[in-house]
Amino acid sequence: MEEDGQVRTARRLPPTRRAAGVDSRRVWPYIPPMLALLARLAAKLAWVAVVFIGITVISFAVIHLAPGSPTDLETQMNPQASALARERLDKLYGLDRPLHVQYADWLSRLARFDFGRSISGDRRPVWDKIKERLPLTFGMNVASLILTLAIAAPIGVLSARRRGSAFDKGMTVFVFIGFAVPGYWLALLMMYWLGIVWPVLPISGLTSLGFDEMSLGEKLWDLSRHLALPIFIYTFGSLAGLSRFMRTSMLESLRQDYILTARAKGLPERLVVWRHALRNALLPVITILGLSVPGLIGGSVIIESIFALPGLGQLFFQAVMARDYPLIMGNLVLGALLTLAGNLLADLGYGLADPRVRAGAGRGA
Repeated sequence: MEEDGQVRTARRLPPTRRAAGVDSRRVWPYIPPMLALLARLAAKLAWVAVVFIGITVISFAVIHLAPGSPTDLETQMNPQASALARERLDKLYGLDRPLHVQYADWLSRLARFDFGRSISGDRRPVWDKIKERLPLTFGMNVASLILTLAIAAPIGVLSARRRGSAFDKGMTVFVFIGFAVPGYWLALLMMYWLGIVWPVLPISGLTSLGFDEMSLGEKLWDLSRHLALPIFIYTFGSLAGLSRFMRTSMLESLRQDYILTARAKGLPERLVVWRHALRNALLPVITILGLSVPGLIGGSVIIESIFALPGLGQLFFQAVMARDYPLIMGNLVLGALLTLAGNLLADLGYGLADPRVRAGAGRGA
């Protein structure tokens, strides 16, 4: 009987598993969740492509419907420019063609990773202008996100653990102040107090005079001083809301049954809070971080213009004022890609942080 059972078991095993003596049923349950996660990623990428096309269509139409054209600065400010000269400029820039033809031509060039050339100023390639200013804006936004999460998460956790305490009430007041204070007003206020009344930080530009003659350490210190105020404004604007979301999510996690079970088993409170409750409380925060990317990019236009920083925000503002359509579309495409990437990473972060999401994907949920 025992031999018959072994024969039946061997027959059920695949040929590749029979020789190794491994039951595939023990391995197979772990494969579908990962395959489902990859299938979910593929579906998300397809949806991202559709949304991206929609964003470009709307953006292209809106900037062309706005008053003014790229040729206005070259013709209206020049008394010798005639209507014929304006027609020639429109033909040179391709503005005399129907709007859908212009969009199709722009999209075909974008498919070849060609953003076109700027039609204002030096007529340089759009991507050359963008990549010169991308590191500054990207670096400030990443630094702001890291600082926001590093500060907001402990504040939210401590406020949830000490609900109703003086610390919690103080953080509530801080949150309301953070929501109420506009970023541009706070930037001007900090520039006045820390740059004029007490001149401890520079309030304009990215580097000081004589930057090229400085040593490496002096250059890093000079850049840090120039970027301290802008990064503070970025972080303060996001800190209040994210800490409040973290507090609410943490309170919800602390009410769950698995937290009561962990405490009943005698686990230390520090382990219960920072390992079990915090991991589940981070799920809504991951979504908020993903959705905060477009807000940071939009805030770059204001903050970089106030502090005269040569970043993408200032470049986008200058392109809008000059009606530089290729440069505007290049900035909008980059912003759209970062926004969609942030949402996609937030969705994937859900699956990595919560095994239940992977299990649900594996069941087709």
